[in-house]
Amino acid sequence: MVSRRKVTDVRRLLEAAEAASPVRAVDQVARELGLAFGAAHVSFLVTDLSGRALVRLAHVPIAQDPAPHGGSTGQDQRRAEEESASTVPFDGGPEEQAVRTQTIQVLPPDGAAARAGVAGMWRVLAPVTERGESIGLLEMYLPDAPDPESVDEIAQVAHLLAFVVIANRRHTDLFEWGQRSREFSLSAEIQQRLLPESRTCEAAAFTLAAWLEPAATIAGDTFDYSQARDSLHLSLTDAMGHGVNSALTASVCLGGLRGARRQGLSLLDQASATNSALAEHADSRAGDDFVTGMIGRVDLDTGTIEVINAGHVPPYLLRRSEVTMLDLKVDLPFGLFAESTYESTRVSLEPGDRLVFVTDGMLERNVAGIDLAGSIRDTAALHPREVVRVLADRALEAAGHALEDDAAVLILDWHGRHEESRDSVSGADPSRASGPHA
Repeated sequence: MVSRRKVTDVRRLLEAAEAASPVRAVDQVARELGLAFGAAHVSFLVTDLSGRALVRLAHVPIAQDPAPHGGSTGQDQRRAEEESASTVPFDGGPEEQAVRTQTIQVLPPDGAAARAGVAGMWRVLAPVTERGESIGLLEMYLPDAPDPESVDEIAQVAHLLAFVVIANRRHTDLFEWGQRSREFSLSAEIQQRLLPESRTCEAAAFTLAAWLEPAATIAGDTFDYSQARDSLHLSLTDAMGHGVNSALTASVCLGGLRGARRQGLSLLDQASATNSALAEHADSRAGDDFVTGMIGRVDLDTGTIEVINAGHVPPYLLRRSEVTMLDLKVDLPFGLFAESTYESTRVSLEPGDRLVFVTDGMLERNVAGIDLAGSIRDTAALHPREVVRVLADRALEAAGHALEDDAAVLILDWHGRHEESRDSVSGADPSRASGPHA
């Protein structure tokens, strides 16, 4: 059995990352970890942008050169110059279980591993996570079964690896390239840049996750969020039309919302400023570039959410197994008329509440067969990170995998503990994680 040794020398690992170029930083840290644990092989698997797979980017041979892909070699392999990526789809196997449950998977030697050149090796899969956002997995092949203390230490260094990835992907396209298992159109590229870098956020008072399933012709859906000292701002918007024009309209809308928010304006003033920016944009193009949407501000001390509904479908509220739609005042879409004014509605949240915001792509004709309220109720026990993908999967299936409109979902779980510290183990709150996939 592998005995515990003190390997989490943070300074040494960070120095290894900083000494390497951004494209090699994760490789270097993985190599240091492999040497410290006596691993035969180490890989980093980044979460695919589809949310339905992992992508093996870094393969670090410690002793020999065979490629240890275990039982999950992946079918989709891509190359770009000297870089390669191999997709490992979620199929209920240990990779998906590690991400879903946010727990380390320790797998004994098996025949598949033997065929991959790591006969007799124990395979360890550790979630690489930050604030509930699944960044990927750290994979190690060890000569002996790790003891509990070693498993705990591997979990800690996997969490450290999350920060190495976050810091270095700002300087290179490597990780973005690896995560893209499908090509992006120009409008999709614009839309992707509008979205927040992290699609999940866990804090003491709340858990938030959002997802966008794009149509074949991008339709301008966006979501956004930002936490201030004692408040949480969020938005879900849907620009009219499709393609590049829709993406540009979405850019003006989100830029208006973010700029007003960063000036410290009230929610009503954020709405007015954004409406004016969009109306001016429409006039300059002699078009009707308007946006429907929901913008909200949660008071983290009181649990009160202030919401403005700009011509959008209202959010769903899951409270004690009952699903209802919030009764909100409905104003005109942003950008339709420069003189439009807005009013907000305040709703008091209770600990355990779940708010689900959707765009009309979740309600279009060819996905109308989905019982959205029932789906929200059925997935109540899952982490929002999984729920947004479940809802998107059901919309895709109902539409025959050909959405006519973007489908976006944003979920907010309210825990009501703003002044308390968040419980976290290696980047995730274990009490909020989803159970194993059946």
